[in-house]
Amino acid sequence: MDQTRLVNEELNEGLRFVRRFHESHPVSVAFWLKSPDDSPWYLYIVPESLRGDDLYSAYQVVAELGVESYSPNFDPFTIKLIPSDDPLAEAAREEIRDWRFGHARRLTATWFGDRYVEGVYIYPPAEFAAVADGSPTP
Repeated sequence: MDQTRLVNEELNEGLRFVRRFHESHPVSVAFWLKSPDDSPWYLYIVPESLRGDDLYSAYQVVAELGVESYSPNFDPFTIKLIPSDDPLAEAAREEIRDWRFGHARRLTATWFGDRYVEGVYIYPPAEFAAVADGSPTP
């Protein structure tokens, strides 16, 4: 995977992963983030309730889903689970709170949460929440 660009295949596989994760651990927000250093893009998932004990079981689900849904376009080791009170989670929710469009939100070279980032791609909650209510998904 190209570490500098987030491509459609990664975005689609990431969304599929978030949808599957959402079935067992409801997600409030999910987003890709690229730090300005040489690191890859990371998929941050914010479960609605994540406490210390839940973190272990949530990462077990990540590992199981990573094995079940192998794709050359998606690396489950790029997933980070963070609590809803994390500054990055709060920044993502703030960015999409008033976003009235049905598509994802992209940000480039900006301050986000508690750090400067090279890029952010925030999935609209309707994209993965549809799984929970039985709505069809693309």
